[in-house]
Amino acid sequence: MDAYWVSILGMLALCFLSVALAILSGSSKGFAGALSGPVVPADDNNRLYRIDRVHMNSVEALAPFAVPAVLAMMVGVGPVTLGMLVWAHLAIRLVHLAVYLRGGNAAKGGNIRTILYVSGALITTILILVTGWAALH
Repeated sequence: MDAYWVSILGMLALCFLSVALAILSGSSKGFAGALSGPVVPADDNNRLYRIDRVHMNSVEALAPFAVPAVLAMMVGVGPVTLGMLVWAHLAIRLVHLAVYLRGGNAAKGGNIRTILYVSGALITTILILVTGWAALH
């Protein structure tokens, strides 16, 4: 497992990001006097909604990426390949977070958010395929 230290650090960073966003979301709701759960109005102009949504996006993206990343280590995917995929995914999540929390037109959907979503899904798909290939060979 020593060979995978770069990937392990990246995966821990993804997990930490999700936990940090959960704390940010919960404390933001508390300071605003909002109830836990979905933020109303569900509007990209609402900062509380964007904070909650970026947290939920990180949670939604974590499991489909984390499971094949751990399996990749188990089946012997190359440490450099896995490290690049993990850190690319982390970079996409961080850019998504920055774009969405900043607000404005980019946070309302469209090109930037779509590119980030598709890029994250593509990296996850590549990871799944590489892991499946390694498991079969």
